[in-house]
Amino acid sequence: MFKRLFQLLFLIVILYAAKPLWEGPVSKYVDLSFLDPLDARVETVLDEELIGSVLDYTKQSIAKVVSFISNKTAESRVPDEVAQPALETPTQSLISIHNIEIGMPEAEVKSKLGEPMRKSVNEYGTEWLTFHQDYQNFVMLSYDIKRRVNAVYTNDRLISSSLGIEYGAAKADVRAVNGEPITEIRKGTNIYKLQDDEGMDIFHSDGVYIYVFYDLHQNNTVTAVQLISDQLEQRKTALYAPQNDAMRKGFEIQLFDLTNAARVRHGRSILTWDDKAAVAARKHSMDMAVHDYFSHENLHGESPFDRMKKDGVKFVSAGENLAYGQSSSIFAHEGLMNSKGHRDNILIRDYQFLGIGVDFNDKEQPYYTENFFAK
Repeated sequence: MFKRLFQLLFLIVILYAAKPLWEGPVSKYVDLSFLDPLDARVETVLDEELIGSVLDYTKQSIAKVVSFISNKTAESRVPDEVAQPALETPTQSLISIHNIEIGMPEAEVKSKLGEPMRKSVNEYGTEWLTFHQDYQNFVMLSYDIKRRVNAVYTNDRLISSSLGIEYGAAKADVRAVNGEPITEIRKGTNIYKLQDDEGMDIFHSDGVYIYVFYDLHQNNTVTAVQLISDQLEQRKTALYAPQNDAMRKGFEIQLFDLTNAARVRHGRSILTWDDKAAVAARKHSMDMAVHDYFSHENLHGESPFDRMKKDGVKFVSAGENLAYGQSSSIFAHEGLMNSKGHRDNILIRDYQFLGIGVDFNDKEQPYYTENFFAK
């Protein structure tokens, strides 16, 4: 009997404590003046110490719920759409990205894009400078020793060209204008045969290598473009970049930015970097590289979820993507986006956090691990 009475009392106190939350909206439709006597009644009938403690508990609970909802909203924020720049016809070359052309001086780039969001080492031995507004108008570019653009990439609607290459263009239309893609790159006395990759074409025109990436899940249409100057391409004499800590960190943060740019492009929220998940991911990449295997389950039978828990990651849902052997973060990301299961992980709406770990085997081949989760 006392238990039921306490439950009824607790319910009344909850409604009373929450009155400021519902009183305003409800009063627009119902005259609540009849509750005034009840307010006084509640305060005199209920024991002051009891109501004080229950009210405190209730208010704390309400505050926690409000805080939880606010945090969830912030963590799952889909950025407001920003204006895209008016694209101009390239003046010095046949193709530009975000009105940036190969050979453009740094001062002119700064006048168009401002300062970069971050810098990171890339596989060409230079730095990717990353520009975006909440991962919209996303661009990465590199400078040569004279501070002129020698590489630029985007996976946004920022491509202007006279070559039929633009975001969303059909692969057949691109090839109709540019012919068949090249199948090899000559570097000095060496010839590098290019793998037949249905998700990518490489064209060579006007002193620029044009890497065109296609979305196999969007009718083979252009989803990203990378421009590399002849001079920079010739500098990269090996398929894989030398392994070092700066390269590892570069690949990790580039893959993180590329993933967020893709999520925003598809109407998803921006993920937050998580250090613990990154540690778990890096350990798995290192383990695969050292012990020469490629699997979500390690040699001790541990799943991605086991490994994440072991490294202190608390989650209600989680997923893992793996990639191996791609010579850059861009190639790894575009490959993952063209693989159904990996793409689904990248675009899951409920995910809030991401940690990425990269390591290299003795042949300098990179292993990429992405750990997604929500909590």
